[in-house]
Amino acid sequence: MRLILVRHGQTPSNLEALLDTAVPGPGLTPLGTEQAAALPAVLADETIDALYVSTLTRTHLTAAPLAAARGLAVTVRDGIREIDAGDLEMRPGAGPDGARYLRTGFAWADGDLDARLPGAESGADFLGRYDAVIREAADSGAKSVVMVSHGAAIRVWTAARATNVGVPFAAARPLENTGVVVLDGDPDTGFTVHTWAGATVVPAGEGGPAGEPVDPER
Repeated sequence: MRLILVRHGQTPSNLEALLDTAVPGPGLTPLGTEQAAALPAVLADETIDALYVSTLTRTHLTAAPLAAARGLAVTVRDGIREIDAGDLEMRPGAGPDGARYLRTGFAWADGDLDARLPGAESGADFLGRYDAVIREAADSGAKSVVMVSHGAAIRVWTAARATNVGVPFAAARPLENTGVVVLDGDPDTGFTVHTWAGATVVPAGEGGPAGEPVDPER
């Protein structure tokens, strides 16, 4: 299965660098709407059999132009929503609270599933819900699936589940709004990252260290 993970378009909370993770959350900024409108062209070369969004409004609005362009129904699943910020909700994401939020998520990807923020979910909770949606998509028989999700969620899940990238790679590469991570594989044999934000990723054992981009970050 080809799994195409897309971060939503820009929101007002992104502009203010806030940890905004609660449902339903804000809509898109004018730039975010433009980013969503450009998504069909960004994914023009990809076959898409199914389109999933989270329960947050911003993913619905981001996916709408792609759904219209491809004639796709949209499947809504809570499992691919953003990592819960708990008691840090709406705190500044650019300071210590944001660093703590990401550090906790990447600790999960590194195997510490019991780590959690005050009032928030554990790593087992997060990976369990995200894995369940990936499994559902794989079991549906779809060969290429787009999931419009969230920046931290995509980076942490990919670091935890991809065989050719890990925490250092994902932690060093923030995903911009409507940034795309393309993976190939399935839940049973594992996934490998093909591209990260447009840069091809070298699989382990194929010409370079695991997780090394062939071309520079863009």
